[in-house]
Amino acid sequence: MSGVADDRGMLALYLAHRGELVNYANAIVGDRARAEDVVQEAWLRFGAASAVQAFDEPLGFLYRVVRNLAIDGRRRLTRERAIIADGKTAAATVDLQADEYPSPEATTAARQELQLLKEALAELPERTRRAVEMHRVGGFKLREIAAELGISITVAHEIVAQGIAHCRRRARPPGGR
Repeated sequence: MSGVADDRGMLALYLAHRGELVNYANAIVGDRARAEDVVQEAWLRFGAASAVQAFDEPLGFLYRVVRNLAIDGRRRLTRERAIIADGKTAAATVDLQADEYPSPEATTAARQELQLLKEALAELPERTRRAVEMHRVGGFKLREIAAELGISITVAHEIVAQGIAHCRRRARPPGGR
């Protein structure tokens, strides 16, 4: 039962500091919507890490994850803008970095993972499935999902995070790959 209490404690810690974390990420990435995404990804990574190890200072760890993800995102955006400014298209850059076609093994693995993902999505409650699809497939912001589903942004964030975590567990089981 302590695992459930620990999970609730971590969630309470996260929810109590979520706004501050978004502001912190926003100061780094310079875009509130990207900051929201950074904090959501940090929460997912924090949850995965806390399932494996206990933290002396979980809030400090969470801030560090947000900082690292925000800096990585800012660097990636800077590189993308530099490529576009140099007149290169994204397609030309990808051609330089990857083979034109994936290997048969990679194709098979991707199909299997896609099938597991479809099954995982089908297992989710309707509202959660819809929120995950809106966010990950449709590119909707959390505030747009909240408005569409008639829920708060915090609840939208929670159900998207729970849905993504479920899909990750099902599509990539521990020790599977």
